Amino acid sequence: MTIKRLENLLNPNDDGDLADIIRHARDMGKLVQILQKSLPAEEAGSIVAANIRDPGELVVLASSSAWASRLRFETDTLIAAARKSGVEANTCTVRVART
Repeated sequence: MTIKRLENLLNPNDDGDLADIIRHARDMGKLVQILQKSLPAEEAGSIVAANIRDPGELVVLASSSAWASRLRFETDTLIAAARKSGVEANTCTVRVART
């Protein structure tokens, strides 16, 4: 059995499954930053994570149910920000992140 170095396993330039997971995590992180920049600072800090699902559903996770309620009023802003960055988003769902 070949021993692989951790840095080689985590290299997103490879074509393995782990590389796909790392690339997707980076893309999700970039999406969160884009969405946060489109909102006032107070609301931006409430976004825990974001993802895009097929077919074009933007899913935003909020830090609490109160923040989720407030972010639901901003779905048009969030969709516009995602689209501006090249993400094909048609709808937006805001959920509460489980802690």
